[in-house]
Amino acid sequence: MSRIGKAPIPVPAKVDVSLEGLTVTVKGPKGELRRTLPDGIAIAQEGETLVVSPTGPSRRSRERHGLCRTLVANMVEGVSQGFVRKLEIVGVGYRASVQGQKLVVSAGYSHPVEMEPPAGVTFAVENNTTVLVSGPDKELVGNEAAKVRAIRPPEPYKGKGIKYEGERILRKAGKTGKK
Repeated sequence: MSRIGKAPIPVPAKVDVSLEGLTVTVKGPKGELRRTLPDGIAIAQEGETLVVSPTGPSRRSRERHGLCRTLVANMVEGVSQGFVRKLEIVGVGYRASVQGQKLVVSAGYSHPVEMEPPAGVTFAVENNTTVLVSGPDKELVGNEAAKVRAIRPPEPYKGKGIKYEGERILRKAGKTGKK
């Protein structure tokens, strides 16, 4: 049995969970999330906690046990606190701004790159070089942050580009001059 899957999921007072078969719906102050769990997994609400368990000894249900528990725990955390990914823009003249809901990034191209956020995700910019991607769905926030980073990934020689906060860039030595 999965060590991660065995742990019960605490449900905060301000979060409402409803179970309909394998479909889990979680509502909270930050929004509402819904997910259908795969076959071989059972979920039950016991007081103020949720318990995820495999329905049988099959390899497939044991593989998915810890995954499904983590997905449901992320849903509960997302609607109660939300998730934030922070990106840093490094480079002379590289900057970002928010116009309406769109994120506009100037990253050394001939034109600024505009990104429209999907439903449930918001962009915010601090001091022109820090982009915050936030929302209740951890998977969606991570995907949108990866799309922003893909506009100009950090390069290994000077470190210019868009990187996650705390990300270490492996640096390469440049060419040496003639002696």
